[in-house]
Amino acid sequence: MRIIFMGTPDFSVPVLDALVKAGHEIAAVYCQPPRPAGRGKKDRPTPVHARAEALGLEVRHPTSLRNADAQDAFAALGADIAVVVAYGLILPQAVLDAPKHGCLNIHASLLPRWRGAAPINRAIMAGDAETGICIMQMEAGLDTGPVLLRQATLIGATETTGALHDRLSAMGADLIVQALARIDDLTAEAQPDAGITYAQKIDKAEAHIDWARPAIEVDRQIRGLSPFPGAWTMIGPERVKLLGSALSDQSGFAGTVLDDAFTIACGTGAVTITRAQRAGKGAQDKETFLRGMAVPKGTRVGE
Repeated sequence: MRIIFMGTPDFSVPVLDALVKAGHEIAAVYCQPPRPAGRGKKDRPTPVHARAEALGLEVRHPTSLRNADAQDAFAALGADIAVVVAYGLILPQAVLDAPKHGCLNIHASLLPRWRGAAPINRAIMAGDAETGICIMQMEAGLDTGPVLLRQATLIGATETTGALHDRLSAMGADLIVQALARIDDLTAEAQPDAGITYAQKIDKAEAHIDWARPAIEVDRQIRGLSPFPGAWTMIGPERVKLLGSALSDQSGFAGTVLDDAFTIACGTGAVTITRAQRAGKGAQDKETFLRGMAVPKGTRVGE
């Protein structure tokens, strides 16, 4: 098929690779424009932009698709279909209608649960047992379109957003290739009205850990905000991000380190930290972190 690909972050890159590998013709790649990044604040292309150029594909990064010129340029590509995954711009109706088969979106949840911006984080933070990928026919509403294919997967007991992100990206790449191969035989099923939830964008204010909360909630917060923005606490004078955890059967006074294995008491129960990051340093596994920063039994954190 002749495809317009629309995506921006790392999550989208395996999908682009899968479409190319499957032999589809990529008419053009749309992504967000390069933005200042790094210490020098030089414009840096997005992951999809960089990958598309490496593949020799045409890259377009309009700041809006609402004007007639942008819409005409999109329609002129004569695409059979557009594949959209974490693109970052609203698609007006003229764009949705331009390709022969419209626009398909790869969404990282089991719709209608977790429509919106941060479905992977929210699924972990809410304690969902499973999540998945939906291939959805796009319409004007926010993730409201009918679903053509879906695939579920269990969420691991210690899985972080980063790990689940990578698994779902690979699942999405596989599922969209299946969908395109069967496009004329698939039946789009309307999303039910029951079970709708919205995955609001993550606010950095959600990252501060309150050790008075139950361990199950703290564990979900740590895993759901890893690697970004990273749930954090104070250990002595340092602000430390906690990026991995597991529930522990120990208990004690909230915010107290209970052993030499980096187990911290919560309001009820405790969590064992498995990955952490000091300010200005890279993320480290527990053993490496503790060799560089002593956190002995009896230490009070969060103060």
